Amino acid sequence: MSRACVIGSGPNGLAAAIVLAQAGLQVDVFEAESEPGGAARTLPLTLPGFLHDFGSAVHPFAAGSPFFTSLPLREHGLEWIHGDAPLAHPLDDGTAVVLERDFGKTEQALGADGREWRRLLDPAVSHWKDFAEDSLGPALRIPHHPLRMARFGSSMMRSARGFAQSHFSSPRTRAVFAGLAGHSMLGFDQPLSATIGLMFAVTIHAAGWPIPRGGAKAIPRALIGYLKTLGGMVHTSQRIDAAAFRELEADNALILFDTAPRQLLAIAGDRLSSGYRRAFSRFQHGPGAFKIDFALSEPVPWRAAECRRAITVHLGGTLEELAESEDAVAHGKVPERPFVLVAQPTLFDSTRAPEGKHVLWAYCHVPNGATVDATERIEAQIERFAPGFRDCILARHVSTPAMLEAMDANLFGGDIGGGALSLKQFFLRPTLHNYATGTPKLYLCSASTPPGGGVHGMCGYHAAKLALRQISASKP
Repeated sequence: MSRACVIGSGPNGLAAAIVLAQAGLQVDVFEAESEPGGAARTLPLTLPGFLHDFGSAVHPFAAGSPFFTSLPLREHGLEWIHGDAPLAHPLDDGTAVVLERDFGKTEQALGADGREWRRLLDPAVSHWKDFAEDSLGPALRIPHHPLRMARFGSSMMRSARGFAQSHFSSPRTRAVFAGLAGHSMLGFDQPLSATIGLMFAVTIHAAGWPIPRGGAKAIPRALIGYLKTLGGMVHTSQRIDAAAFRELEADNALILFDTAPRQLLAIAGDRLSSGYRRAFSRFQHGPGAFKIDFALSEPVPWRAAECRRAITVHLGGTLEELAESEDAVAHGKVPERPFVLVAQPTLFDSTRAPEGKHVLWAYCHVPNGATVDATERIEAQIERFAPGFRDCILARHVSTPAMLEAMDANLFGGDIGGGALSLKQFFLRPTLHNYATGTPKLYLCSASTPPGGGVHGMCGYHAAKLALRQISASKP
């Protein structure tokens, strides 16, 4: 076999393509949209000269990805920019909890909880490369460092609420941990919510929370640049349907799908066994996102000046308030006072807006496919911690869950995580066999496979490695 095809050009699809090209295969990547990158795109969504990230804006897992860091991506234009601090979490008293990349400074900021914070995180931070390779891989396998992973994995059954209350005495520390756990898109009484919070906390100190200069598009652009040096090609505006898939299959090509399971079903379902069709059709998608991109006349006027030191700001107040917000989403409701994730990249990257102007990226969690307009709720939360914010707005671009899906079919119902993060789907993502589909030469490599959502390329990396091993084993 000499040819491989990847359907979808998100970071996972591009990672898979690179692994296959490194193995000597001729690789073609097919992208339905006019611009590659999947959700990792940067678009002019508001006014001329303002560039907004369509999907994720801040990339700790990309900067710390074992695969991405093994590639010469800087030679292809990828430059990481760090804020003065990774994260700020403002509170109603006009102050903010700021997490520093430096452990010592964070210990000081967290006061009595500082020592416990370091105790929890230091084993993973100090061995980040090994920890990342173990944690960003298939769940059902023996890790390279089982004792270290067992210590971290003991949090898997813990809820974010219970974990924060049992480990931290200060409401301030509990609040900032709640914001980290909110990335799980789980209710705060659900298993795994604490684990996701810990993972994001580890990246604060291990990799930082940087942005790519020029926007998220710099990540796929660099990956494509490197892929081309290996002879790989990316074809945009080429949507693969069932007929096109059969043509690729007729060429005896190895085929990897960087898509949601339902998309694979729609395109190649007749090539799957009934068991796999049933498993893929039952795969559950997670909550959706309601996103707003703002063009601003000036920086956000935060009441807590420390918020201007960080690219990422978590809004929502206390642990109890964030728990109420995320629990509402878990029960199918749009929260009145949502947890809002904010990124302010132009404080540190002036290439994204006209001189003196700024962009702001903000979203909250809503039930999958929700149709409620959350614009006022998001803006009210920003205004709560930054009085006068609305006076800075020059333009806004609202993305409902349906609009997100229309711009990237992988974001089913606005699901930006590649599927619900239940315990079952943590281990069976989307099946016991992870990337394999039961059909020779056909694999899934999207965020619906381990280790799940995030811009890190590890789903594509592991899927491609498995495909190469199985093809090699099948040779006579």
